[in-house]
Amino acid sequence: MSPRKNRRNPPGKHGAGGGGGASWVDDTEDAPDGEWHVRTVAGANAAKAYRCPGCDQLIPAGVGHIVAWPADRGGADDRRHWHRPCWQARLRRAPNVVRSRNAPRY
Repeated sequence: MSPRKNRRNPPGKHGAGGGGGASWVDDTEDAPDGEWHVRTVAGANAAKAYRCPGCDQLIPAGVGHIVAWPADRGGADDRRHWHRPCWQARLRRAPNVVRSRNAPRY
């Protein structure tokens, strides 16, 4: 059996291993909190640990997750790595309010 040959994606198609400057957007979601570019990262491709903005817990390396960033801002600084359930529940979650130890809760 001969070895498998790598095939190039046709022009205009971007995927895992696409060309330089390729748009890596897998999906666009329109939600009440705006339009988002959403990309799913498989566990095998998750090489670093990230902090989920939804639950403020660590996403360890090797765990599949979601990368999302606002459609109107496309910079690398705006991308956030989320647990999948945290991303799906972001609209139901209340804002995380940080209070001092003796502050009133109203």
